[in-house]
Amino acid sequence: MKRSVTIAGHRTSISLEEEFWEALCEIAHEIGVSVNALVGTIDKGRTTNLSSAIRVFVLDRYRDPET
Repeated sequence: MKRSVTIAGHRTSISLEEEFWEALCEIAHEIGVSVNALVGTIDKGRTTNLSSAIRVFVLDRYRDPET
C-alpha cells in the first residue's frame, strides 16, 4: 500500500505492507516522535530505497528493542 510522508519538507510516497506501516507507527509512538520524523531519521541513514530501509529498521527494532 502506498503512503505519503514528508521528509525535510518534501512529500514522497513509500510502499509498505500494512503490517510494516502499523509497526512503524507503533515504534514512532513508543519513542515519542511523529512518523514523518522517524522516516526522516531512517532516510538519513539508508543505503537502499526508502521502503526497504523502513522494513529493515522495523525488523531490527523488533529483533533488538534496545536499538
